[in-house]
Amino acid sequence: MKAMILAAGRGERMRPLTDHTPKPLLTAAGKPLIEYTIKQLVAAGFNDIVINHAHLGLQIENRLGNGNRFGTNISYSPEGEQALETAGGIINALHLLGDEVFLVVNGDIATDFPFAELKNLTVDLAHLVLVDNPAHNAQGDFGLAKSGLVVSSGTEHFTFSGIGLYRPELFSNIPAGPSKLGPLLRQAIANGRVSGQKMDGFWMDIGTPERLQELDFYYTQQR
Repeated sequence: MKAMILAAGRGERMRPLTDHTPKPLLTAAGKPLIEYTIKQLVAAGFNDIVINHAHLGLQIENRLGNGNRFGTNISYSPEGEQALETAGGIINALHLLGDEVFLVVNGDIATDFPFAELKNLTVDLAHLVLVDNPAHNAQGDFGLAKSGLVVSSGTEHFTFSGIGLYRPELFSNIPAGPSKLGPLLRQAIANGRVSGQKMDGFWMDIGTPERLQELDFYYTQQR
């Protein structure tokens, strides 16, 4: 199974930190955010990783190289200065991801999720990892039925973690260019074709300088 790290976001809420540094290269406890994710994926047996990028993206390529020093192979999907949104970025990289189910991880999350457990799942169109709602997304995104299907309705909603498995077919007939993932997922959910699971471990969305400081403190304390 191949993995993709989404690293093309401009990081507007992180400015001025992201004016000269792409968000995935911002550091916590002395290491770029994206390197934590790469090392976790490699430890879980992902030998081929695709990374998309836009704003200051060449800095990401120069920092990470071909992946050899991490024990993996890294390919890049550049989008230019204007990012293509999540679905558009995935569509732009499909030629690198192959014809089978692939993993996508947001480049601006931190987690201890055991990625290896996703490698043998049976997936229809998509499989999402959900988490308890953080303060900045108190209403959540999706529900989870007892059947294991993700649902839009229900009494309890959870937050999409930014970790998901997808079949290329989810993106069929979507033209190239900027495109959001949410509408695609909601249509597939309405058709009963998206499964999910809830994780209870460590997870953070590193969306603001304050949360980056929290993560820095967390990783420093773990040492």
